[in-house]
Amino acid sequence: MKKYLLASVAALGIIAAGAASAADLPSRKGPVAAPVYIPPVFTWTGFYVGANAGYGFGNVNTNVANNIGDLDGFVGGGQVGYNYQMGQFVLGLEADLQYADLNTGRNVFGDRVKTDYFGTVRARAGFAFDRFLPYITGGWAYGRTKTDIGTLAGVVSDENTHTGGWVIGGGLEYAFTNNIIAGVEYLYVDLGEKRVLNSGLKVGTDFSVVRARLSYKF
Repeated sequence: MKKYLLASVAALGIIAAGAASAADLPSRKGPVAAPVYIPPVFTWTGFYVGANAGYGFGNVNTNVANNIGDLDGFVGGGQVGYNYQMGQFVLGLEADLQYADLNTGRNVFGDRVKTDYFGTVRARAGFAFDRFLPYITGGWAYGRTKTDIGTLAGVVSDENTHTGGWVIGGGLEYAFTNNIIAGVEYLYVDLGEKRVLNSGLKVGTDFSVVRARLSYKF
């Protein structure tokens, strides 16, 4: 019996020594990796405000002539809107108000048509490629025009506010940061016709706008 006990004690000693030696061996585990920073994914969702400036060009029509003159000039103003992103689809609503210096210049009779300002309220729909956003847009347009008509007594003027117009267009925006967004945009604006001086003469104005825009997204 003594022999068996001694043999058992010896065996336990050998096992304990082997375990201690194994504990002293170098670890096979690799170095602990540092945590990797993953920047947040950019989203187009949010409110924004901004400014824009560009060039407008178009023509003036009447109910007695197809075209009485081409108009062109500077346009500039501001915009405010909201975008909502679903996957890559981006839907939005935007309103803008523009100062305009669009006029036909005076002809030999003293006639001239000038657009003083215009504005739009538009829906927007785009497809985002991360920070790039091509989009189409369209909606309601309004504005004010001033018409000068040459008569035997001189030039008489009439101002009209147009509220039944429409607009359509498209653009491309790029988000340089999570807050700063720049873009270019094309709009076709039709302000509709208005009667001049309570006469049978109706004047209609339509024009294109190409503009650069800069917005801040909250």
